Amino acid sequence: MPGMPDSTYLSSDAPSVEVVIEISRGSFLKRDGKGRVAFVSPVPCPYNYGSVHAYIGGEGDYLDAVVLGPRLPVGSIVKVNAYGAVGLSERAMYDDKLICASHPISASDRRNVLLFFRLYASFKGILNSFRGRGGRSRCEGWGDAKAAIARAVPVSPL
Repeated sequence: MPGMPDSTYLSSDAPSVEVVIEISRGSFLKRDGKGRVAFVSPVPCPYNYGSVHAYIGGEGDYLDAVVLGPRLPVGSIVKVNAYGAVGLSERAMYDDKLICASHPISASDRRNVLLFFRLYASFKGILNSFRGRGGRSRCEGWGDAKAAIARAVPVSPL
């Protein structure tokens, strides 16, 4: 796709991560790390959304991850490959969202994920404004999964 860096990997090249599912595909509710409702979407989420507990992302929480494919139960842990990342800027912070699947993703999948996050950033900006939180929310585009993981901070084992 013109203007979009090619960060498509063969299955053997893509970083493998374990994702804890926090929001099932089709859900209207986004919860924060403490289980409180943080956001109610006017449309159902088209993806499973979770986090990689091996890394801390840009906002100080676990590294966010989207898992493409069928609906997964909240709390399930899946081992998938990260085929790319989408960057979001919000309230002067940058945060990566790994884009994961059990198989390589298509150009159509990439376009749909980017469209989703562009809309998500717009709605999040409106919500932040309503809540009195300044700053702009913006989807920064598609990026490399390995680079996103390199920007994250590894969680030290106990």
